[in-house]
Amino acid sequence: MSQHQIDELDRKILRMIIGNARMPFLEVARECNVSGAAIHQRIQKLTNMGVITGAEYTVDNMKVGYETCAYMGLYLQSPGQFSTVTEALAKIPEVVECHYTTGPYDLFIKIYARNNRHLLSIIHHKLQPLGLSRTESLISFKEAFKRQIPVDVLEE
Repeated sequence: MSQHQIDELDRKILRMIIGNARMPFLEVARECNVSGAAIHQRIQKLTNMGVITGAEYTVDNMKVGYETCAYMGLYLQSPGQFSTVTEALAKIPEVVECHYTTGPYDLFIKIYARNNRHLLSIIHHKLQPLGLSRTESLISFKEAFKRQIPVDVLEE
């Protein structure tokens, strides 16, 4: 998708809904000085273009009992394992992200666990059986910030 398909109104809409995905379309419309139907059509267009891929609620992992966040670099035993390992990782609920990477790791994952003991159990009972050659873990003490790419970057 090329940048020229997104105009200033689209960028304004994106800035608003990225900040609050639950913002009513009529409120977005008032802010943008257009009709609610126009906002609905623009959001549908952005969705059809693949610019918007969904809306979601964000759960505070700590408040639901998942106090440990870890990032793990995975080393595969062979390149042929990529598809089977990623399919298996997708079935482990505690694994919330998986990335193909450059550098020393074959895959890089993000895991939430109830505590360090639970993380160790995930490593021993869910990750090691995948036939990895080894893993490296980094535990996050606290997320400093998390954001999406600012829409203003599209203008550069």
